[in-house]
Amino acid sequence: MKKNWIKNIFRGLSLTSVMFIFQACYGTPQDYGNDFIIEGQVKSKATGLPIKGIKVSVAHDIQYVHTNEEGKFSFYMELRPDVKVLFEDVDGEKNGEFANADTVIKEIEEKVFLDIKLENI
Repeated sequence: MKKNWIKNIFRGLSLTSVMFIFQACYGTPQDYGNDFIIEGQVKSKATGLPIKGIKVSVAHDIQYVHTNEEGKFSFYMELRPDVKVLFEDVDGEKNGEFANADTVIKEIEEKVFLDIKLENI
């Protein structure tokens, strides 16, 4: 019984060592050229001031971010044609109420910058 226990530990350590050596020789898989960055700033159309707390997401995707104090956002996503980006005011009256908006990015490069102005409700 004790020898089986020792053999199992030795097998586990051997497998872990082989995996470590494989990763050291060949590295981890990389994602070359299959993504791009979306950056931007969301402002009030009426005042021109940045809006904090706007949810920025891509249609049919679970990834989203919220704008920071300067109304800025950024995230990486998979390269694909016609990306629809949604802007939603999810914090209610906290930073003012704004109408939801969306935009479609047709010409995608490595980096896309969006300057969004939302209407006050």
